Amino acid sequence: MRYILLLLLTLAVGACQPAATDEPSEPPQWVPLFNGQDLSGWRVKIRGHALDDNYGNTFRVEEGVMKVSYDAYEDFSAQYGHIFYEKPYSSYHLRVEYRFTGEQAPGGEGWAWRNSGIMVHGQSPESMLLDQDFPVSIEVQLLGGPEEGERSTANLCTPGTHVVMDDTLLVHHCLNSSSETYRGDQWVAVEVQVYADSLIRHIVEGDTVLEYTQPQIGGGSVAPVDSTVKVDGTLLRSGTISLQSESHPVEFRKVEILDLSGK
Repeated sequence: MRYILLLLLTLAVGACQPAATDEPSEPPQWVPLFNGQDLSGWRVKIRGHALDDNYGNTFRVEEGVMKVSYDAYEDFSAQYGHIFYEKPYSSYHLRVEYRFTGEQAPGGEGWAWRNSGIMVHGQSPESMLLDQDFPVSIEVQLLGGPEEGERSTANLCTPGTHVVMDDTLLVHHCLNSSSETYRGDQWVAVEVQVYADSLIRHIVEGDTVLEYTQPQIGGGSVAPVDSTVKVDGTLLRSGTISLQSESHPVEFRKVEILDLSGK
């Protein structure tokens, strides 16, 4: 009888003890990629110029804002540029706040008026050829609106890539989103949700305006390009993040990431 009582007491005490479990992992946190002070962590590649040659001080930081400026350009001459964050990512949310300012650089193409972009799942800047215009990537196209008429932003463009939408492979270069038109020099908040090769979603001011799946290498709209980099049909599960210089001044005051990779 005494043995049975001791056994019951032991079982009761054990039942009151918390189960041994692993410590819960910290939830992912938003981390700034742009520190508001300088271009630390970023690398510049401008068409016709070597990697890290920030020709004309195109990309600069002033008053806590990353600016894309052309005051040193006599003629833009298709010198498209990109500023790459140093680390590639796979699954993440990216938040960017941008606005267009001033006048387009002399020699800029008409389509490039108030035009920039966020490139995701891109090739590395080291792998770009000297005269390559755009990285092989998925572009979240940023557009400013005219005084009259509609012009959406956070559109999709595909330099050297394709995507799938509604079970159909899209092979044309650009697709408009359902966003509103944002005119003047107002700041616009865009979020890009990237889930490896399964889903990419564009969000403007809290509204989902476009989504698609299976980003992959394919098609044109990028030249010249190393054929060992552009292997058509390759699904894009990860890649670089970069911001564009396409001849119209643009400013970025926030670039931050929520890394979902668990690393």
